[in-house]
Amino acid sequence: MRKRKTSAWRSAAAICALLLTAAGCGSGNDDDKGGHAPDKLGKGEGKVNIIAWAGYAEDGSNDPKVDWVHPFEKKTGCQVNTKTAGTSDEMVSLMKTGQYDTVSASGDATLRLIASGDAAPVNTKLVPNYKDIFPALKQQPFNSKDGRMYGIPHGRGANLLMYRTDKVTSAPDSWRAVFDDAARYDGHVTAYDSPIYIADAALYLMHAKPSLGIKNPYALDQKQLDAAVALLKKQHKAVGEYWSDYQKEITAFKGGDSVIGTSWQVIANLTQAEKAPVKAVLPKEGATGWSDTWMVSAKAEHPNCAYKWLDWIVSPKVNAQVAEYFGEAPSNRKACAETAAPDHCAIFHADDEKYFQRVHFWTTPIKQCLDGRKDTDCTDYAQWTRAWTEVKG
Repeated sequence: MRKRKTSAWRSAAAICALLLTAAGCGSGNDDDKGGHAPDKLGKGEGKVNIIAWAGYAEDGSNDPKVDWVHPFEKKTGCQVNTKTAGTSDEMVSLMKTGQYDTVSASGDATLRLIASGDAAPVNTKLVPNYKDIFPALKQQPFNSKDGRMYGIPHGRGANLLMYRTDKVTSAPDSWRAVFDDAARYDGHVTAYDSPIYIADAALYLMHAKPSLGIKNPYALDQKQLDAAVALLKKQHKAVGEYWSDYQKEITAFKGGDSVIGTSWQVIANLTQAEKAPVKAVLPKEGATGWSDTWMVSAKAEHPNCAYKWLDWIVSPKVNAQVAEYFGEAPSNRKACAETAAPDHCAIFHADDEKYFQRVHFWTTPIKQCLDGRKDTDCTDYAQWTRAWTEVKG
């Protein structure tokens, strides 16, 4: 029997070190040390072991009307065994066991999986639906290396600024509202509970204090990290609650314990459905965000079924089903014609590349500066993790 968690949402994981190279396994002509992409696929092995976020591999056990796993099994003959993970850290740890074939990794996990050699490059020619993936999701720092894709994009979204319209009377258009002006809402500010949230502070400082020289919110030298941490400590005094469980944030905004803070579009939609007077905006500075990628294990025992799953999960109809159930923008441009709600893609800005150009997708910070600097070391996730503990101190 497949075991599932009822609430398993992403939070940033543990420690990330420098990009390393590690021997992988596989077949094909690819020389990458982290694994090999196959040249062709063979007959399905009869099963596939998946690690997924809650809502990404639904088989009808949570809602009989929500099931794209059994149709896949019927079509391919590949039985799906799903392990629902609650954090990126858990996903990384599970992938290291070699017991799983594919994982729906967020950007704060993908680089670690590539660096450790636990994820193999993907031959996108063997995933027919890849051709219809929005171009802006391909060859990104969080899902590729040296010009090769290490997975198939699944969906994306932005971390928005949400506020109660009855408590925040002057509509905010800047992250300043939760940083430099946080004291105005003392005890009622909320923030995402994760070291990766440091990037939100860094993004604000990119615009508020350009003299710091921040060009990429995930590429911070020690001085820049110190500035972001100082800002977060200032904010901490006004924070009533940090959140990682979306249900808790809905409850907090509905009850008025939280009146302003970072959120997701799906949370805004659900909170509004609960009749709470909230609105979510993309501030003028832009925002951080997330883009999930289906990656294949370098040790996959069932690579053929894994590739079949990758193609299935981003096929137009299924990608539309997942996007609507989970609450995100689909990755396949053709999925927009398949959604039950005709305005789903408009609500989630699926085909609005100008919108997503303002979104800095989660990427694991490493010592090798992601902004291209060669004359200094940047701070890595281990340092961010210690800094976040200090912020919440």
